[in-house]
Parts: sequence; structure tokens; C-alpha cells
Amino acid sequence: MKRRAANGVGCMISASLITFAFYAEYGLGLDPCPLCVFQRMIMIAIGLVFLLSFLHHSAALGRYIYGGVLGILGLSGVAVSGRHVWLQYLPADQVPECGPGLTYLFDVFPLMEALGLVFTGSGECAAVSWSFAGLSMPTWVLIWFFGLMFLGVVNNFRKT
Repeated sequence: MKRRAANGVGCMISASLITFAFYAEYGLGLDPCPLCVFQRMIMIAIGLVFLLSFLHHSAALGRYIYGGVLGILGLSGVAVSGRHVWLQYLPADQVPECGPGLTYLFDVFPLMEALGLVFTGSGECAAVSWSFAGLSMPTWVLIWFFGLMFLGVVNNFRKT
């Protein structure tokens, strides 16, 4: 597959995943936890970089920049969703207590402290409220982050 087409596919996959996330929230009534919100933000950023790379179709330095940014965003997504999956597999007695909502954290605490509290995780992040083929939504998102990261880096680091 040509580089431009692969970037278009990456953008469409990201858009499809975000569409499903909003369907899960508004159609299925699943409220996203703070880590879910961060995963969505990273997935939207990945989709936008794929779109920019598709539209720009740089033949020079730009393709390396797009590939590098997609790699960094992909690793960020893997880290957040990996943390989320880890929380879900904790024994019940080790799951942290449910914390305040994301809006409250950012209203009350300084940015870095709020981010620290979010990534500590809470009980709501450990709950598995949806699964497909035996895998929770954060596990599927982790798989997709790996796949999109691979597609973005390998695709944009090649010439054609």
C-alpha cells in the first residue's frame, strides 16, 4: 500500500474508533473514566496527524516528522491504555478507591498534580463494563494503539 493511502487508512481507523467510543458513551450509556478520556484525546491526536500526513504527503523531512510524532503519540497511548489494563487486572483488594471526576480534579488541583492523580487511577478505571471476545475496551484500545503506531512509523519512514 502506498504511503498516502496508508495514512488515509490510519485516519479512518482512528475516526472509527472515536466514533465507537462516543457510541459506547451515548448509545450504550457507558461513562468514560478519566483514563478513557485521555485515551480518546490521544486517539484524536493520532487521527489528526494521520490526516495531516495524508493531506501534506511530504516527500522529504515532513514524512519523518509525521512518523516520529505518530510514534510518540502511539507510545503515549500504549502507556495510558497499558496503565488502564493493569488497573483492571489488579486483585479486588488492591484496586484504588474511586476518586473525584476529571472536571473536579482540573478545577481544584494544579495541572501536574491533577495529571498525577489521574494516572494513579481509581476504582472506576478498574471496572470492566464492556468486553468483546473476552477483552475489555482498554485492552482493545491498547492493541489499536500498537497497530496504529506501527502503521504510522513504518509507513512514514519509507519513501513510497
